[in-house]
Amino acid sequence: MDSVDDILLDAEEKMEKTVHFLHEQFGGLRTGKASPALVENVKVNYYGAPTRLREIANIATPESRLIVINSYDPNALPEIEKAILAANLGVTPINDGRLIRVPIPELNQERRAELTKVARRMAEEARVAIRNVRRDANEHIKNLQKNSKASEDERDLGLEHIQKETDTYTGKIDEAVKLKEKDIMAV
Repeated sequence: MDSVDDILLDAEEKMEKTVHFLHEQFGGLRTGKASPALVENVKVNYYGAPTRLREIANIATPESRLIVINSYDPNALPEIEKAILAANLGVTPINDGRLIRVPIPELNQERRAELTKVARRMAEEARVAIRNVRRDANEHIKNLQKNSKASEDERDLGLEHIQKETDTYTGKIDEAVKLKEKDIMAV
C-alpha cells in the first residue's frame, strides 16, 4: 500500500466485512421464531464435499415455528438431517423421505440467557477484529511516514480517521448486539 488513502480504504473495507460477518453469525443464532438463516449456512457432506445447505436445498418458513427444507436432490436428505443434528442448533429435524421439517421449540428463559451470552461473545470477537484492523492500519500509516512516503500531517489525519472509523463500526456492533438481545429475549 503506497498511500494513506489506500490504507484507510482497506481498513474501512475490512471493518465493514467484520460487521457483515457478525450479522451472518447472528442470523444463525436461534430466536423463538423460525428463520431460514438458522440452517442455511449448515455444512452438508454432499457427495464428499462440504456444501452449504442453501446451495443444495430450498429453505422455507411456512409457519412461525417451522422450517421446511426441500432438497434439490432427494438422495441428500439423510446427509442434510445428519448435518443439522451435528450443527447443534437445539432443533431436531424430521425427515419424511421427501422433505425435512424442522420444528422450532419455544425457548425457555435459561436458554434465552445462554443465547444472549453467545451473542455478546460474538460481538466482542467482532470488536477485537475491528481493533486489530485499526492496529494494523495505524502501523502501516506510521511506516509510511517513517519511510518518507507520507508527511506528519497525513499521518496524524490518517490515524484520526482510523479512530473515527473504529468508533463508527464498534457502534454498529453495539447496535447489532442490542437488537439481537432484544430479539432473543422477546417472548
